[in-house]
Amino acid sequence: MFSYDPYAALAVLRPVAPLELTSPDFEPGGPLPGFAWSTERAGEDRHPTLQWSQPPAGTLSFAISCFDPDAPTGSGFWHWAAYNLPESTRSLPSGDGTAKSLPAGSRVLPNEARLERYIGAAPPAGTGVHRYFFVVDALDVDHLDLEVGATPGVLGFNRHFHTLARGILIGTGDPAQR
Repeated sequence: MFSYDPYAALAVLRPVAPLELTSPDFEPGGPLPGFAWSTERAGEDRHPTLQWSQPPAGTLSFAISCFDPDAPTGSGFWHWAAYNLPESTRSLPSGDGTAKSLPAGSRVLPNEARLERYIGAAPPAGTGVHRYFFVVDALDVDHLDLEVGATPGVLGFNRHFHTLARGILIGTGDPAQR
């Protein structure tokens, strides 16, 4: 397993308040539930249920993502990225992560497979245990104007300048286990 934490590096650039992010589907630092794995690995391509605490005053929307920094790409692997979730959102039930499964007005960006949805864990054999960073940012804008087909990296750049608070929940995936 690699030790690089991209969100710790971002916090050095611009510290933000903490937001508690939890899931009843797995423990922090623990293995992802089977349904959160790729269908190629006997999973269901469904993100886990996510719940977060009350955001700070001034929060007008949320952005959410799932990123694997341990993928053997040199740039990680984006499994999911959504934004413009309404300020009233405090949880998401497990689902496919498409715009139609999210609160009205939410947008979903193409992941690494160019699909606008969550795709489950599928770490290649021989690459060790991977970490899956589920991240929710409370934003100070009610929406971000991103071009259709923008990448999760572009979302990350834009949300960086509008984040008031951030919650991070890390799950793991061991290719030897599936």
